[in-house]
Amino acid sequence: MRSLKRFRLLILFLLLFITSCATNPVTGRKELILISEKDELSLGREWYPNILWSAEGGGGEYKDERLKAYLKELVLEIKGVSHRPHLPTNFVIQNTSVPNAWAIPGYVAITRGLLQALESEAEFVYVMGHEMGHIAARHSAAQLTKSILADFILTGTGFVLSGKSYADAVLTIGSIGANLLLLKYSRDDELEADRLGVEYMAKLGYDPKNALKAHVNLKKASDEYLKRVGRDSEEANFFSELLSTHPRFSVRMEELMKIVETTGLPYLRGDGTMRERFLSAISDLKRVHSIYVAYYDPAVSAYKKGRIREAERLIDKALSEKNDEPAFLTLKGFIELKEKRVQSAEDYFRRALNIDPEYQPALRGIGIVNYEKKEIENGITFLKKALSLFPNDVSSHFFLGMSYFKLKRYSQALPHLEIASKAFSNHPYIHGTLGICYENTGNLSKAYEAYLKQVKVAPDNEMGAYSRERLRSLRK
Repeated sequence: MRSLKRFRLLILFLLLFITSCATNPVTGRKELILISEKDELSLGREWYPNILWSAEGGGGEYKDERLKAYLKELVLEIKGVSHRPHLPTNFVIQNTSVPNAWAIPGYVAITRGLLQALESEAEFVYVMGHEMGHIAARHSAAQLTKSILADFILTGTGFVLSGKSYADAVLTIGSIGANLLLLKYSRDDELEADRLGVEYMAKLGYDPKNALKAHVNLKKASDEYLKRVGRDSEEANFFSELLSTHPRFSVRMEELMKIVETTGLPYLRGDGTMRERFLSAISDLKRVHSIYVAYYDPAVSAYKKGRIREAERLIDKALSEKNDEPAFLTLKGFIELKEKRVQSAEDYFRRALNIDPEYQPALRGIGIVNYEKKEIENGITFLKKALSLFPNDVSSHFFLGMSYFKLKRYSQALPHLEIASKAFSNHPYIHGTLGICYENTGNLSKAYEAYLKQVKVAPDNEMGAYSRERLRSLRK
C-alpha cells in the first residue's frame, strides 16, 4: 500500500510539473505554479477590501484626490517598466500610522505612516517598485502553490487526478486571507524585490542611491512607531511579525549597496530625486499624520483598554485640530455610543458619512445605533453596506446576525452569527442564540452543540439557563 501511495504521489507531481509549469516573468526560468494569472487577479479582488480595513493596521483609504492622482501616475510609470506591465494596477494610500507598503495582484498600497517618512519621489518609486516586484516575480502565486501542494499531500491526490481546475483549491487556500500571505515572503523573495525596486527606479531616471535612503527612513519610522506603541504591545507584536521575514537592516543595506553599485542609470530625471515636488505634495498629509500620532492613535488605544474618559479627551483634541476627518468623528461616535448617548453617536457617524459616504466604520456605527433604537430594518441596510466594503468585519456580522435573529429570520441570521461566534468564542450569549437559530431551522445536532458551548461559556446567565433546559429536552 505504501508503494502504491508513493507511486501515486510520483504520478501526481509528474502531472503537475508537465501541466503547470510557467515561465517566471523576472527570471525566465520554468517554475511549478498552480495559480493562473486570472486566479491571481480574482484573489486580489477578494483580499483587497479586507486588507484595506484590517491587515497592516487597517484604516481604509486616506482620501486626498490630488495627492493620490500624483502618486498614482508614478505607480503607473513603474508598472510600465515592470516585468508584468499588462496587469491592472490600482493604487491606494492606506490610512494607518503603521509604516508599511504592500502589493497583491491588481493592487498596490503605501500607508500614511510610511509615506510621511519618505523624503523624495525617488524613495517612493523604489518602495513601490519593491512591492510591485513581488507581484512581477509571482511571489504570491509561488506561496499559494506551496500551500496547495501541502494540502494535496495531506488530503490525497484524487482532486488533482480528477482533472478539475485548481480554482476551488485556490479559493480554499485564499480564504485564509492575504494578511497571512503577506507575512510569508521569504528573505530571498525580499532581496529579489529589493533588486527589482532598484532596477525599476533606475529605468525611470531616479538615482538608485535613494533606495538606501528609503530603507534608512523606513527603519527610522519603524523605530519611532515601536517606541510610540510600546515594544511589548499587541501592535508591536503584530509589527514585529510583519518584519520577521525581512532581512536584518545591516544585511539589507549591504545587499542593496551591491545592487546599487552594479545598476546602470540610462538617464537622470531632474536631480535624480525630485525631492522638492514630492515634499510639497505630501505636506498636508504630514500635518494630518501628526494629529493622528498625537491624539487619534492613543485615543484608539485607550478606547480598546476601556479608558473611555481618556479616549474622549484625546479625540476631542484631535477634532479641535481637524474636524472633518471621518476617522476622528467615527471614534467620537463610538465613544458616545459606549456612554449610551445614542442620538449623539448617530450625529457623529452621519457627519463622518457626509464627508466620506463609504467610510465603513461609520456605516457599521449607524447600523449598531439602529439596532439599539430597535429600528432593525434600517440597521440591516447599513450593516449590509458595511459588509459590502469590508466582508470580514466581525462586528458587522454580529450585529447583522442579531438583527435577523430579532426579526426571527433564523436562516439569514445563521451565517453571520457563525462567523461572529468563532471570533467572540467567549461571548455570554452568542452560542445560545446560535442554538435557537439551528433549532428553528431543523438542525438539531448543531443546536445541541451550540447549547453545549453556551453552558460551558456562560452557564449562569439567562441564556445559559435556557440552553441547559433545551439540552435536557433534546437529549430526550
